[in-house]
Amino acid sequence: MLLLVTAALWWAAPAAASASAPTGAADGGRVAFIGVPGLMWSDVDPANTPHLWRLAGQSGLGSVSVKTVGTVTCPYDGWLTVSAGVRSAVGRRCGLPPEPVAQGGGAVVAEVPGLLELTDGTYAGTLGTAVHAAGQCTTAIGKGAALGLADRQGRVDVYAARPADLADWSRCRVLAVDVADLVETYLQDGAILPLTPEPLAPKVRAELAHQADAEIGEVLAKLPAGTEIVLAGIGDHGGVPHLRAAMWKRPGAPQGGSAGEVSGPSVKTNSTRRADITVLPDLTPTILAAAGIAPPSTVVGQPWGLGDVTTPEDLRISDVSGTSVRGTTGVFFTAFAVLQVAFYVLAYLLLRRRARLGLVGVAAVVLASVPVSTYAVNLLPWERSAYPVATLIGGVLACAAVIASVALLGPWRRDPLGPPAAVAATTAAVLVGDLLTGTTLQFDSLMGYTAVVGGRYYGLANIPFALLATAVLMVTAIAAQHLVRAGRRTAAVAGVAGLGVVAMLLAGWPGVGSDFGGVIAFVPGIAVTALLVAGKRVSVLKLAAFCVLGGVAVSVIAVLDHLRPPASQTHLGRFVGQVIDGTFLPMIARKLGAMLNTMLSPNLMPIVIAGLAFLIFAVLRPGQISAGVVPQAFARAPMLRAGLVGALVSGVVGMLVNDSGTAVLSMVVALAVPLVLHAGVRLPAPDEPLGSPADERGRHDDVLAGEA
Repeated sequence: MLLLVTAALWWAAPAAASASAPTGAADGGRVAFIGVPGLMWSDVDPANTPHLWRLAGQSGLGSVSVKTVGTVTCPYDGWLTVSAGVRSAVGRRCGLPPEPVAQGGGAVVAEVPGLLELTDGTYAGTLGTAVHAAGQCTTAIGKGAALGLADRQGRVDVYAARPADLADWSRCRVLAVDVADLVETYLQDGAILPLTPEPLAPKVRAELAHQADAEIGEVLAKLPAGTEIVLAGIGDHGGVPHLRAAMWKRPGAPQGGSAGEVSGPSVKTNSTRRADITVLPDLTPTILAAAGIAPPSTVVGQPWGLGDVTTPEDLRISDVSGTSVRGTTGVFFTAFAVLQVAFYVLAYLLLRRRARLGLVGVAAVVLASVPVSTYAVNLLPWERSAYPVATLIGGVLACAAVIASVALLGPWRRDPLGPPAAVAATTAAVLVGDLLTGTTLQFDSLMGYTAVVGGRYYGLANIPFALLATAVLMVTAIAAQHLVRAGRRTAAVAGVAGLGVVAMLLAGWPGVGSDFGGVIAFVPGIAVTALLVAGKRVSVLKLAAFCVLGGVAVSVIAVLDHLRPPASQTHLGRFVGQVIDGTFLPMIARKLGAMLNTMLSPNLMPIVIAGLAFLIFAVLRPGQISAGVVPQAFARAPMLRAGLVGALVSGVVGMLVNDSGTAVLSMVVALAVPLVLHAGVRLPAPDEPLGSPADERGRHDDVLAGEA
């Protein structure tokens, strides 16, 4: 009932908003798409690229995430994606698009029929076919433009190899230009995109940008008056992905930008729900909308719109932020895995000797504070530092120190369950607050996502889901422990179920969390925790039923999203459309492959193995592994066990239904097990009351550890 009532209020608002969303010239104007593979905002300045700078002053400004199928996107894949309106690729390392064959005044791209037989080329020719179906013709300059505008037979009506070769610029209302100067020099080994990040010196790249700018200036001078201009960098130039520049000049736009600082409205799209970031498939409906042509149903992109004011410098910083996070993530997760394993080894040695228990407890809280700190650090402008990576890592460590200090020194420290509850509550509060404010903390974060990688652009990612589910279940379980102790078991069960369902709805709701697999995994975790708090047994049959219930819940949410207008739908609703038209299998196959690949991750599996091994053996052989502190914690605070089991259930199910696979379970373990261990160190034996000498000795060890 809560789901349906909320849906009724939510469903109507986006429908009304979508009616006023910009869709281009409805009466069918002229549009010129200029594709510049490799173009970044750092290439654009008033001295070296004056034509681009002037165009920027007359345009909406944004960035394009050019991710298609692989890690980097070659010009071939970029133009193919524009042609298809969905992420597309030729299935191998590639370079420039194929050379078209001249035919009369036009040309034929002979490779298009073959591309249609590829898994990731099924929709090649969608853009050109839509233009022809509307009774319009296409003009292409350069081989990339020919691929982008070719119909499903590979035909382009008017073709010229260079701008100087085109005689009639006004014959067709849909025109595309391939400006490849900035990327051609990078290609090697038979025109294949290099794997090296920056194989050319900055001076050489500046010269290439100047050459590209001169060709763009030639094109701009010849376009008929009133032509809508869509310009975008549509591919990468090396082995490291970047955000690429985007400009959108519409008829009647103000003139300017020849000197000084440029600013303009941001280019945005519903595909990313970001103020200034679009994706490659958005170019297809944007071009069609400018020509007054409705996009085919297979096009997954959304037309561009305009937002708040931005500047080239802001967009350059966005690329710095994304590439810094991407380049640091592997090292960070390796270091975090090493730290986790080292912690369990140290804990094993100290617990066997019953020595320095306070040190173990403090270290556990500090370690559990690290994940949420990777999001909290985005409250600081670290990306604008002269040394962004160092500032990012330093900021994460500083945030972890602050969160751990608050947990260990706050007024709740006298309760052995207080510090774990504080860390879990902080983690849940940060992630819920982030969901309610547009996920600005998860975006460009070490345990979140970035547009440079292009896997997700908004909502709750898989690792944050694991942390949110674990934090909510652990903190509600700890609260339930106090309620059960006070004789209020029914209230405890209601609290776990109620807060869990609210968090689950936030995780899965379109436009908020938009997490498909998260809902499926969260429901059984909530149900198992609630049953254990109620003192009930959990059978395999019940667990399977809870998983099915999670699937039903997310299906209802996705169908409700699909019933909204296409411009308002998130990927949940669009997935329902793919299921209906039978085009969902390639996407499912890619996600399954990604999930299986994580099973062998050297950064994630050590966290799972070390944490679960310590936990299991600490329960089975407590005398040798944990000096009895873990079973002691479960005996003294049985609701803590309920929260841990529920979190692990969500972690295992989440690992199986999400493309991040092991990453989900590893983060559940990384947060939950240290919190349980801290409680075990602090809690007295079951036959000793809280505040007993044993408990006081635990606090005394904490003080000594803090002084050390």
